[in-house]
Amino acid sequence: MPVVLVGMMGTGKTTVGRRLAPALNLPFFDSDAEIEAAAGMSVAELFEAHGEESFRDGEARVIKRLLEGPPHVLATGGGAVIHPDTRAEIKAKAVSIWLRADIETLVQRATRRDTRPLLRTSDPAATMARLVAEREPFYATADIHIDSQPGPHEQTVAIIIEKIAEFLRASGNEQSGDA
Repeated sequence: MPVVLVGMMGTGKTTVGRRLAPALNLPFFDSDAEIEAAAGMSVAELFEAHGEESFRDGEARVIKRLLEGPPHVLATGGGAVIHPDTRAEIKAKAVSIWLRADIETLVQRATRRDTRPLLRTSDPAATMARLVAEREPFYATADIHIDSQPGPHEQTVAIIIEKIAEFLRASGNEQSGDA
């Protein structure tokens, strides 16, 4: 069963996912990287050329394709879960993990580089707070909720592995060798 990381930009989904995948003996995918490879454009260029709605439709198709494949760890874009088809696919085919962090941490991490089209505003912190408020109800539907840990990412990975095992035991979906 795939393991899907959801949450705001800046929570560390890609960084944690890259470390989580080998710990679970699974391949890793990043939905934004997959979209960029398919489109031959960066996420920022896609937003600029086609708008957010078109980007989300393409993102939903890419995530659906990935979830139809063998088990893996998937880091999604921060807004992926706002698309109802994407939420339904994740709920039906994966164990979902909401990776959380406070607004200050999110803004600090997400504004390190100018690659986040939604944060290209005069007040990125206010934009981030608005996006968090809008998206939290969608993130909250995830199977597991984890706070991104300060310090080495391996701490967050260890907590995720423990919570996945608890979730699978509780749901009767325990599998040998992988999530």
